[in-house]
Amino acid sequence: MKRMYELIQAGEKSYYINCPAKIGVYDAGDNNVYLIDSGSDKDAGRKVRQILDKNGWHLKGILNTHSNADHIGGNRYLQNQTGCRVFAGGIEAAFTKYPVLEPSFLYGGYPCKDLRHKFLLAQDCEVTDFSDEAFPKEIEIIPLPGHFFDMTGFRTPDQTVFLADCVSSRATLEKYAVSFIYDVGAYLKTLDMAEKMKAPLFVPAHAEASEDLGELIQFNRAKVYEIAEKILVFCAEPACFEQILQRIFTEYHLVMNFEQYALVGSTIRSYLAWLKDQGKLEAAFADNLLLWRTAD
Repeated sequence: MKRMYELIQAGEKSYYINCPAKIGVYDAGDNNVYLIDSGSDKDAGRKVRQILDKNGWHLKGILNTHSNADHIGGNRYLQNQTGCRVFAGGIEAAFTKYPVLEPSFLYGGYPCKDLRHKFLLAQDCEVTDFSDEAFPKEIEIIPLPGHFFDMTGFRTPDQTVFLADCVSSRATLEKYAVSFIYDVGAYLKTLDMAEKMKAPLFVPAHAEASEDLGELIQFNRAKVYEIAEKILVFCAEPACFEQILQRIFTEYHLVMNFEQYALVGSTIRSYLAWLKDQGKLEAAFADNLLLWRTAD
């Protein structure tokens, strides 16, 4: 049984720190290391710093896979403590520099206090783009869109692949069913791509490291199609978003609160958009309500 914040070797020069959103460590030589993500908050950052100090490592930079708060929460603390660069790309760079964008995007407006907490709102930090010459060129950037806007994975020189939130664990999906997805179509394409990848070890952020993720990828894909089918059934009669969301929560025995309303609600809106673009759902306005109905 792996302990929380235990450092585990994944390859000749690659490690990961076992925590709720696994943190990668790449040993670049000369006692310099790069982190892949930084944990959920400054407390996670402190624990990471202790691991670095214990091993005599100097933190050269943090490579962020994407800008969700549980992956960038330690950025500010570690940057202040070590002066390291924080690398991010695309839209993720903007969200990392201006983290209020995350709860604002999820809620669809200014987030109330119930959504302005460390689980959705990280501290800001200075950000350097992946294209900067200081980025470690020996690390391959792997585009993994779908879960979030411009999420990326990384392949280190020893071929260890860090897959961020590309897949959820079976236990998580069995408990919560609905994993957060921004772009359903892109997410399914990313799963297809990841299924074909070869590596001695894959390290997803929220599932066990494994030599073969094929079965887990299939389980994640099946869950997406299961949720899509349920939405189509729910929309046999015209239904508004709130009614669809209520039925999803009831069907999967989820508990509604502000955080779950934002996360699951944003995801269900993405499913609705995907199904509409595929021609499987129709949308119409009636009595000043947006109603969704399964297409004939």
